Amino acid sequence: MDTNKIFKQWMESGNFARTPGFGKHANESFTVVIPPPNITGKLHMGHALNDAIQDAIIRRARMQGYQTRWVLGTDHAGIATQTKVDKHLAEQGINRREIGREKFIEACQEWRREYGTTIVNQIKEMGCSVDYDRENFTMSDEFSKAVRKLFVDWYHNGLIYRGKRIVNWCPHCTTAIADDEAEYEDEHGHLWYMKYPIEDSNDYVMVATTRPETMLGDTGIAVSPKDKRYKDLVGKNVILPLVDRKIPVFEDFYVDAEFGTGCVKVTPAHDPNDYQMGVRHDLPRINIFDETAHVVEGYGKYTGMSALQAREAIVADFEELGLLDHIEDLDHSVMHCYRCHTTLEPWESEQWFVDVDELKPQAFEVVDNGEIKFFPERWKNVYKDWLENLKDWCISRQLWWGHQIPMYYCDECGWQDASVEKVETCPKCGAKVRQDEDVLDTWFSSQLWPFATQGWAEGELTEHYPTQVLSTARDIMGLWVARMVMASMYCTDQIPFEHVLIHPTVMGADGKPMSKSRGNGVDPIDLIENYGADAMRFGLLTQVTGAQAMRFDYQKIEQARNFANKIKNASKFVLMNIEGDVPAEPEPKTTADRWILSRLSGLVQRLDKAYSTYEFSEVTRELYSFIWNEFCDWYIEFSKTDKNPSVLVYVLTQSLKLLHPIMPFITEEIYQELPNKETNFLMMAPWPDVSFEDAEAEASINVVCGVVGAVRSIRARYGLSPKQKLDIAVNTNDDLSVELLDNQAAFIKKLANVGDMQVGVGLDKPDQSSVSIAGNLEIYIILTGLVDFEKEKARLNKELKAAQKDEAMFSKKLSNPGFLNNAKPEIIEKDKAKLANLQDTIERLNSQIAELG
Repeated sequence: MDTNKIFKQWMESGNFARTPGFGKHANESFTVVIPPPNITGKLHMGHALNDAIQDAIIRRARMQGYQTRWVLGTDHAGIATQTKVDKHLAEQGINRREIGREKFIEACQEWRREYGTTIVNQIKEMGCSVDYDRENFTMSDEFSKAVRKLFVDWYHNGLIYRGKRIVNWCPHCTTAIADDEAEYEDEHGHLWYMKYPIEDSNDYVMVATTRPETMLGDTGIAVSPKDKRYKDLVGKNVILPLVDRKIPVFEDFYVDAEFGTGCVKVTPAHDPNDYQMGVRHDLPRINIFDETAHVVEGYGKYTGMSALQAREAIVADFEELGLLDHIEDLDHSVMHCYRCHTTLEPWESEQWFVDVDELKPQAFEVVDNGEIKFFPERWKNVYKDWLENLKDWCISRQLWWGHQIPMYYCDECGWQDASVEKVETCPKCGAKVRQDEDVLDTWFSSQLWPFATQGWAEGELTEHYPTQVLSTARDIMGLWVARMVMASMYCTDQIPFEHVLIHPTVMGADGKPMSKSRGNGVDPIDLIENYGADAMRFGLLTQVTGAQAMRFDYQKIEQARNFANKIKNASKFVLMNIEGDVPAEPEPKTTADRWILSRLSGLVQRLDKAYSTYEFSEVTRELYSFIWNEFCDWYIEFSKTDKNPSVLVYVLTQSLKLLHPIMPFITEEIYQELPNKETNFLMMAPWPDVSFEDAEAEASINVVCGVVGAVRSIRARYGLSPKQKLDIAVNTNDDLSVELLDNQAAFIKKLANVGDMQVGVGLDKPDQSSVSIAGNLEIYIILTGLVDFEKEKARLNKELKAAQKDEAMFSKKLSNPGFLNNAKPEIIEKDKAKLANLQDTIERLNSQIAELG
């Protein structure tokens, strides 16, 4: 299959752009915005899953007749791109600070032109039907204008302010990092117990700290008001060792009397909780570190030391002074930069903030009243919890690559203001002005994505707003989803999307996050090359069950590839059996014809229901079951004895339509070979809306399939030739089943090569017969003279003994801690699968031996 040729034809058709509607949805729009991938990125399994989900949604909507558009774009990814370009320049011996801001931004733009389109090309390889001709970028001129407009609006309306606060500071990237972007890593650390002398006393206060280096900035000691041990100390001062600073002892309910000594050293400039205590008790804030986390001037020998060096020196000096009591081991979580993984420093600095209190109420309301729905529904509470705990948002970053904050300052007269348009001279005194050097947090621009891509900045917000579905990962619920809701409600007075689908995180086969270091990562492009895009898409969607995470399973991709081959072979059979013109509508003649059309009707209803709640595992299961089992295995089998081209072509065509949103390439390829095509491309064919329900036909064929399947199973079990006629007896518990079986007896005999067939209610099991159960039917296959029962029992017992031996071996292996700790995850999974298969085999063999008596 030439997927490149098919994709090129799709592109040239223009159907990836906003399509004209048709049918009952002709005047309704359906828009999805892709979560913009970073220009630094390449397709990973999370992208592959989410893009498969979104493409299935948009392709189905297109076939339903909506005016559809899937908005494409990429994110400039401020800190990620700057880190990449910094590294790229360093490899050439170039330092960013030496070449200056302007040339560095040029280098970033050049890097984007060279590498930034990689992920878009990979999205094409998946067959995604996004609007490639109108690709957006979060730093395009149009988008940048929207970003500036929002900043200016919020600034002038008092929602944006500048102030000194504790932020998470990365000493390596030298920028503030949002709370949500900080990554916590478990580390083995220590708790240092240090003595602070009490003023005018020979006694001391003992504090316990994980960060002794910050004591240089201590401005108080806090104790719990409930802690009676320290009542006499409250109001007194202690003398801070090494710097000889007098600091007060005070009470605060933040203190946990049970942790450490119950006395807490308070460093307002280097801990967010200490900062709050400092505000409550009017403590001075002393910043002891510079932007690279080195001790500032004024601290003697400690000045110029890194945080770690200062820690070691301070601990040594406390020990030398007899002020270090003891050290305890402590495992704790430490915040790291999500890009460079440097330990973050709580650091007081002047930053820009958004006052979120005015934005939160509407963001709550539209979720509470159901205007925005979450799938699965439990994520609604996660969203609300995040919003409830949201504090003012630090939006400034000390980077060069990004949206430079549109604030302008006149150093001559003190004028300052925000402006959408660039300001060169002061409107008050005519002097030259300077622009704020910081850039905006990447998420500040990303929050505009749904409406800035659709004309908001120009005052021409499209009539296709709001969008219908946002599919995204759970880890950016707060960083992105909630902020888009707040921004959209403020800027447009509309919700940004109607439905939020939170897809599972794709984990490695071992259940752990995919990573190079673990060796459990999977490259989607490798999957496409080895299995095909269709198989990857279908295999991934089979695992979207509503759970928070899914283990990647190669077997699912292999099964999907086999499914694609099955469909191709079935289509060959259908095409080979077309003679002359085929009616556009089916003309059922037999019970089997009516049965497959009725099953098709039920399939459409079940798929529509599953799509309405984004249950993709159900969608794929229903498609697989109908196409593989009912159409390919049964109806095509029926057709070999009595073919009806009109029904064959119709059911195949409708099946291709139903499968197309998930497996677009193979369905398009087969569709092009079929007669009676309604449209040039399958993506524009109408979604099936069929009504052929026939309960009687379904009941009749159900008994046929049950009996024929049972006979074939017994043939396979005992190695009996398909040419060997078999006599059977069918026992049931109701007269209706007897009537159905009598009506279909000739059909059953023909399909299963049955000789005598006895049917009745309350029949006894004949001697030397094998039994199979199908619903309320007991099917007895008479084996007299066909099977040597004693010889068969001996063979089965031999197989059973071998299976039990292997089962014991694998059970022992999988209970060995050494094997479980050292073997690769995929090896362990394979052995577990082998053990499960052996246990099934043992159960089956025991059942067969018991049956033989």
